[in-house]
Amino acid sequence: MDAVTKIAMDLLPGDSSVTDLFDFANSTPTIPERTPPERQRFRTIWISDIHLGTRGCNAEMLIDFLDHVDSDTMYLVGDIIDGWRLKKKFYWPAAHNDVIWRLLKRAKRGTDVIYIPGNHDEVMRQFSGLSFGGVSIRRKAIHTTADGRRLLVLHGDEFDAITLAHRWLAHVGDVAYESLMALNRLVNAYRRRFNLPYWSLSKHAKAKVKNAVEFISNYEQVIAEAAGARGVDGVVCGHIHTAEIRDIGGVQYYNDGDWVEGCTALVEHFDGRMEVLHWADEIAARKPPEVETEAPAEIEMMAA
Repeated sequence: MDAVTKIAMDLLPGDSSVTDLFDFANSTPTIPERTPPERQRFRTIWISDIHLGTRGCNAEMLIDFLDHVDSDTMYLVGDIIDGWRLKKKFYWPAAHNDVIWRLLKRAKRGTDVIYIPGNHDEVMRQFSGLSFGGVSIRRKAIHTTADGRRLLVLHGDEFDAITLAHRWLAHVGDVAYESLMALNRLVNAYRRRFNLPYWSLSKHAKAKVKNAVEFISNYEQVIAEAAGARGVDGVVCGHIHTAEIRDIGGVQYYNDGDWVEGCTALVEHFDGRMEVLHWADEIAARKPPEVETEAPAEIEMMAA
């Protein structure tokens, strides 16, 4: 049994159809790859928390991102495939295949792709040190920026006390989070009807809830201190679905966000400058939204 087949069987035991998800040798994507002339180039790209295998995954927006950017190196910083959700219920639309196809194609074309598994795809951690399809699997990595800074790259669940000490509570929280994401999809379906840009309800809720704000702040503090103790200049992580760039006690903290709520990526420019890309904003800036002429009348009727 090869490593790829074992990974597929571990993700969804007893379902042999899962192995087909990793057979891309002679496949073509359902959504054709686009090669726009304005394709952006970066030295490094970090993305995480895609959660393929869940309805909350914004696969189409991620596909748009992958078709509009290039980089010398790409880090997949965990929770790429949601093994927790797949073990409960199989969900894998064609767009999720297309994401995997693009990532493997990127590696085949010469991009150095490094995959650092998270807690939702922890089954991949047993393959640390190996490579498949041109993708190198690592438990963590040290990235040196163009301006000479050393950054520790890891998913970050190692510093989440809930995930470490109370795994059952993490799973309960996962169910509640999925319910919030279902509501998020309904809100954005309504917004699309009126040609409004993507908006994250869950991201807005986290920013308003005091406990969530405190958790995020504590998480950032702990992981930055741990990175500083390891003698690096900064840390890049994911896990909490909150993109951020900030200095914490002289340590540069970077979080690349997610592709469920915020749809963000962390990028390094060729001079070492770091930036968070909010891809919904990039799409909105690309083409002004059309005006929905019937919207006012419909809203007036709903109000009545």
